[in-house]
Amino acid sequence: MTTHQVLIAGHWRDADASRTFQAQDPSSGATLAPRFPTSRWSDCSAALDAATAAFEALRTVTPDAIADFLDGYAARIEAHSDAICAAAHAETALPLAPRLSAGELPRTTGQLRQAAAAARSSDWSRPVIDTAANIRTQFSGVGPVAVFGPNNFPLAFGSVSGGDFAAAIAAGNPVLAKAHPLHPETTRLLAREALGAALDAGLPAATVQLIYDLEYADGERLVQDPRLAAVAFTGSKRGGLALKRAADAAGTAIYLELGSVNPVAVLPGALSERGGEIATELAGSCLMGTGQFCTNPGLVLLEQGADADAFVAALTEAFEAAPNGTLFSAAGREGLAAQVNALRSAGAEVLAGGEPVEGAAACYANTVLRAEGAAFLANPGQLQTEAFGNATLVVVTESVTQTVEVIRSLEGNLTGCIYSAKDGGDDLAYRSIEPPLRQRVGRLLNDQMPTGVAVSPAMNHGGPFPATAHPGFSAVGVPGSMGRFAMLQCYDQVRPDRLPEGLRDENPRQTWRCIDGRWTQDSLS
Repeated sequence: MTTHQVLIAGHWRDADASRTFQAQDPSSGATLAPRFPTSRWSDCSAALDAATAAFEALRTVTPDAIADFLDGYAARIEAHSDAICAAAHAETALPLAPRLSAGELPRTTGQLRQAAAAARSSDWSRPVIDTAANIRTQFSGVGPVAVFGPNNFPLAFGSVSGGDFAAAIAAGNPVLAKAHPLHPETTRLLAREALGAALDAGLPAATVQLIYDLEYADGERLVQDPRLAAVAFTGSKRGGLALKRAADAAGTAIYLELGSVNPVAVLPGALSERGGEIATELAGSCLMGTGQFCTNPGLVLLEQGADADAFVAALTEAFEAAPNGTLFSAAGREGLAAQVNALRSAGAEVLAGGEPVEGAAACYANTVLRAEGAAFLANPGQLQTEAFGNATLVVVTESVTQTVEVIRSLEGNLTGCIYSAKDGGDDLAYRSIEPPLRQRVGRLLNDQMPTGVAVSPAMNHGGPFPATAHPGFSAVGVPGSMGRFAMLQCYDQVRPDRLPEGLRDENPRQTWRCIDGRWTQDSLS
């Protein structure tokens, strides 16, 4: 059986492989035909050499050419959308429609086009000119970037098509993509179109490279290699933190998005006012995509009372009535089972589900667990275990004061949400809960579940550690996300004809300038 080739230095070539692997259809357990290589270090080294040369060439490429690549790539994905979505469906069991064809694929092409617009305007580089001192700074590309994609968004967060990829390219960096082994064929099809778009736009062929799989030791060696400037990783906490330890030891900038429990607090007035409605909304959010979202609401905070009991009953009923979705793999089902067991052993009571579903499909029963506030405070670490899938934990507290204590015990999260009464009856409780929650989440929501992440310049898909590696950056939203893959470059007394175009006095773009000791943000056009 033929093994697919890796993409290195602009050529599809046979990998130096230690072994091969095949993806599986999680809905049936069937092994899919294409075979893919697990690369040895020599493939990484060759790709890093090519990326180093590509970065030097990209420094002379115009922003318009980079934007043309991103726009052209988006158009190519749309032209081949049927094949790309079919591959993603086969490898992940995500529905062709609306999830892939009408949801994730348009999101992917949309964020590529937003990145193109940011590259073309160059405003993201934030030039600052001190005319009197003749000192000028701006952000520029940092160098070759490795992108590790996740299992749950093969297109919109994929290593060769997602937000990390788009941001790194838009900032002027080549990308070495490491595919997720659960959807290698999807990634191969995307890389094929990315290479074509790069050549059409006149970019260096090694602007985009693809390796499907690595041994763990080689992944850690990759992030420590001095030829690599930065790393973006979306995935499990265990894998991400292992890479972080390796990258930190070498001084490599690494940006992680590791998911979280995303606490949702439903205050007493909201429970009384519309508890059943919120329970239905919560169930839909928790079970969407079989709960395999990094923003899935995995921790619900309620204050004890009859309304809380009714809410828990309605939520449990909704979970039991809903069909059990398909997880991305048998390993994912095993992982979810282990996570639910960890919650149970820490004192959580299973109200619904709590067991794998028998059969060839990778399914686990929709699961609701409950713990008391005091129990949570006695073991906050284990009861914050992220159950990645169709499961959620309800924590019932004795009072608003105990709810605040629970929130103060939380790790960093991507999102946090507070539901409150529309008549203002919960305003006092809100003022108690919001400050500690605000400092533990990247995105704060009111009266809305956190599952969706809009592709907006104002979006923050990040948060305090360990949700991400750095609280000051977002994995979604250009131009902000581009800052992860840039370095601040200063030019002090550099002759005018040697300055980058964006820092010359005739630069027409909006720039911070210091003239006669006064700072203004203006345009000289």
